[in-house]
Amino acid sequence: MNPALWVAKTGLDAQQKSMQVTSNNLANVNTNGFKKDRANFEDLFYQTVRQPGGRSSQDTMLPSGLMLGTGSRVAGTEKIHSQGNIQQTERNLDVAIEGKGFFQILRPDGEVAYTRDGAFQLNEQGQLVTTGGYLLEPAIEVPQDAQSVTIGTDGTVTAKMPNQADPEELGQIELADFINPSGLEPVGENLFQETASSGAPVVGMPGEDAFGSVMQGALETSNVNIAEELVNMIETQRGFETNTRAISTTDQMLQFMTQNV
Repeated sequence: MNPALWVAKTGLDAQQKSMQVTSNNLANVNTNGFKKDRANFEDLFYQTVRQPGGRSSQDTMLPSGLMLGTGSRVAGTEKIHSQGNIQQTERNLDVAIEGKGFFQILRPDGEVAYTRDGAFQLNEQGQLVTTGGYLLEPAIEVPQDAQSVTIGTDGTVTAKMPNQADPEELGQIELADFINPSGLEPVGENLFQETASSGAPVVGMPGEDAFGSVMQGALETSNVNIAEELVNMIETQRGFETNTRAISTTDQMLQFMTQNV
């Protein structure tokens, strides 16, 4: 195979993966707490015909070498954990994080997952759960006869009970943070799980140290910028078209050689 065809083929594969990343960002533009992805590219190994710095004679040295590239690929995708917009919902069990941190969610397998989606609901036992039915960790149970629930900026959850002047404290929302949030593994359902790259979670109270505060009656929306993603889509499309043109041009060159030589 002509090397130029293979190089252009790697470019097509890379641009196709980039388009998939952009499409996923756009598909989740209305997903609570979603963090956009970015595709990071890298060039492939080079074919060394002449080494830079090699001797052209006993007394002279090559100022540059002859290195032929073999294409590109998507080296990885990176989650951009910038703050999404805070949207007021006026619903008591909706909680947004303003700043750093993740809610801790207990999965059915006993593992703890992490999310920025604070659209909590109550299960049949009155416990706070995600839309998927997974328990908030540590668990908070709201009594059936509670008249109202209040969540403070420090994560303290209280309820107004009948015939009680003072609110009853139900529990404390805790946040977790990581030294490298981009190393978290997205597992769907708005959840992330810890990896060796993310580091171990550091747990603390909202508003303390570097943790963000929580806001009741609000949700953090996706941090996807539609205009930015549309520009990325156009760039990816042009890159794909250009690599296709390289394949077509190389084919015409090969055709010329076979017909005229």
